[in-house]
Amino acid sequence: MVAPKTSALRWLCTGQEIFPAMLAALAAAQKSIRLETYIYADGKLGRQFLAALLAAAQRGVRVRVLVDAMGSWLLPNNFFDPLVAVGGEVRRFNPLHLWRFGVRDHRKLLVCDESTIFLGGFNVADEYDGDGVTRGWCDLGVHIENPALARELAASFEALFTLADFRRKPLLRLRLFKRKRKPQKKPAGELLLTHPGRGASPFQTALHHDLAGARAVRMISAYFLPTHRVRRDLMRAARRGGRVQLILAGKSDVRLSQLAARSFYHRLLKAGVEIYEYQPQILHAKLIVSDGITYVGSSNLDIRSFNLNYELMLRLKDPAAAVAARKIFERTLQHSQKIELHQWRKAQAFWHRWQHRWAHFLLARIDPFVALRQFHAL
Repeated sequence: MVAPKTSALRWLCTGQEIFPAMLAALAAAQKSIRLETYIYADGKLGRQFLAALLAAAQRGVRVRVLVDAMGSWLLPNNFFDPLVAVGGEVRRFNPLHLWRFGVRDHRKLLVCDESTIFLGGFNVADEYDGDGVTRGWCDLGVHIENPALARELAASFEALFTLADFRRKPLLRLRLFKRKRKPQKKPAGELLLTHPGRGASPFQTALHHDLAGARAVRMISAYFLPTHRVRRDLMRAARRGGRVQLILAGKSDVRLSQLAARSFYHRLLKAGVEIYEYQPQILHAKLIVSDGITYVGSSNLDIRSFNLNYELMLRLKDPAAAVAARKIFERTLQHSQKIELHQWRKAQAFWHRWQHRWAHFLLARIDPFVALRQFHAL
């Protein structure tokens, strides 16, 4: 795969930046539009996107939309009817069912004309529209002009679009999930696609490789429930004299996830890892900078993203991209509160520790177990 050039990559750090750019790309599309998102909400922003998609379909553009059935469960069933009426195609990934709700499409992607790409953490919902400080969630995305990468992403979209109804080839899906992913010693490439399965995903493999000798690690993670391997890599980096900084959620839309993340604070802080919590708004961004390597995309640093969801991450080896990403990290850090080890120890009563451990147990043990059982029952 051809890596995106820095000149063709633009960081979009707020909803105020990314949504107008996406709407402009929809308006300019001439041949095809592929929009994929976990959450699509019926609000001001959702209706703006619908109008832009409708206009594109009416001028002859092939429009395909894929939303996750659970993430978008509040979206009215008839919301996209006007788009479908003029030739647009819309599917809900893995329609809700009591015995198969565990695996989700958590990707966020827009590909126009197989050349223009938007990806990151943004969903199409009003709560993401703002500056991330005074209003709107704090999130991050990128705009890339790269036909080779766009074609690869378009192909991955088509594969999930075909799979979306979960009625086709159930035995093939089951074999894919049961098959253990082959271990890799080196990063698989620049585009890291995660699908449900056992064993390390390409994202996990690449991250482990890049953290192995890292001297400076900066991470922004909205939902932090890393595997033992990732935790070990972070602590080893700090213990050998590297600087490891984490910005995690001070405010979260998933309270259970925040509690589970805090179950790791003591061990990480003791090892020398710096932890900060973002204060002004809900944190939803996903960003990793390990020396000169940068990761951006949809995947959280949690077990669900690693093993149960469909995710996409972009691994950038461009030093200039890493410089820009570090500047984004520093700006975010200005609005974050540092967690000090001695203060954290003093503040954690038995009740707090009990909450953290139970939240970790539910998300790290029960959630994956239920999802695995559901797939085994297909």
